Amino acid sequence: MKVYLDNAATTPIDKEVIEVMMPILQEGFGNPSSIHSFGRVSRSIVEKARKNVAKHLNCTPGEIFFTSGGTEADNMAIRCGMVDLGINHAITSRIEHHAVGYTLEDMATKGLIKLSYVDLDDKGNVVLSHLEELLKSNNRSFVSLMHANNEIGNLLDIKDVGEMCQTYDAIFHSDTVQTMAHYTFDLQELPIHFLTGAAHKFHGPKGNGFLYINADITIKPFISGGDQERNMRAGTENVYGIAGLSKAMDVSYRDLEEHRAHIEMLKKHMIKGLKYAIPGVEFNGESDSLEKSLYTVLNVLFPQTEIGEMLFYNLDIMGIASSGGSACSSGSNLGSHVLRAIGSDMSRPSLRFSFSKYNTIEEIDYTVNQLKSLLS
Repeated sequence: MKVYLDNAATTPIDKEVIEVMMPILQEGFGNPSSIHSFGRVSRSIVEKARKNVAKHLNCTPGEIFFTSGGTEADNMAIRCGMVDLGINHAITSRIEHHAVGYTLEDMATKGLIKLSYVDLDDKGNVVLSHLEELLKSNNRSFVSLMHANNEIGNLLDIKDVGEMCQTYDAIFHSDTVQTMAHYTFDLQELPIHFLTGAAHKFHGPKGNGFLYINADITIKPFISGGDQERNMRAGTENVYGIAGLSKAMDVSYRDLEEHRAHIEMLKKHMIKGLKYAIPGVEFNGESDSLEKSLYTVLNVLFPQTEIGEMLFYNLDIMGIASSGGSACSSGSNLGSHVLRAIGSDMSRPSLRFSFSKYNTIEEIDYTVNQLKSLLS
């Protein structure tokens, strides 16, 4: 049996999305910047997609900018948001995705900004009282905190954080790549300046994402060389990919309640199965809590074992895809900066299992049984 449980890294493309993309690949080859009829067709596809994304997020189309994915969107928000808005102090956590962490560290190393890290509790949750202290005791700040951690799944109340940032005139950016199209966002109600999305996290194509930039702020282009994306991102648009992103968002929000219920059922079933099959199994962060964590992610801390670092590879041989953390880390938990930051026992193997609408109970049972056989 082949079992794919690494959906937090990337998801399979939905067939409905492929059906939308294929005709554009075959016939919609016009450059969106060209003013002839071929170009105008492509331009209409891009702008229709922009309006569609904005509709789902309850914002204006002019606040949506298409990118190559979440990493570019995060970089654009952070680098342009800080430099162009004249902010030299950033607040983040030690468990952010590398697209955020490495970017801020690079700016701090170059002396462009001062960087502060907010405290985390023993489960990896942001200590909001410390965040407020940092906002109070520094110049105007740029806050970058993710909505849900990509490795341990911890959810952050970004509305509370946004309101706190409002109080202290801070700029708030949230990496919402893992939660986009898995949760609803009302950007008329949510006090936030930047948020990000990547199509391949919700059954769309890789290499496509977007950045929301609140209309109340203005930044300069991140990439120069052309006037695409209303002079904000140079480079010919990936027309078929943008159409795929838009359709994937349609499908995700159309079926959100049904798919969430299915995935939550799988996650509960796996938690129960692991606890029964493997004495001493634990869960990193809040990942075993359906209320406090991303419903698509379960990060499992296994008992000490001789096979340790090889657990991931043994599962792979058995046809089961998992992860030691983010797809940017190595297969073992040794590469996980998140697990180290929350004080997880690094002498024990940890694996992240992440689910999608395509997974089944039979796949979960097969995975639990294989883990039991390996750890018995």
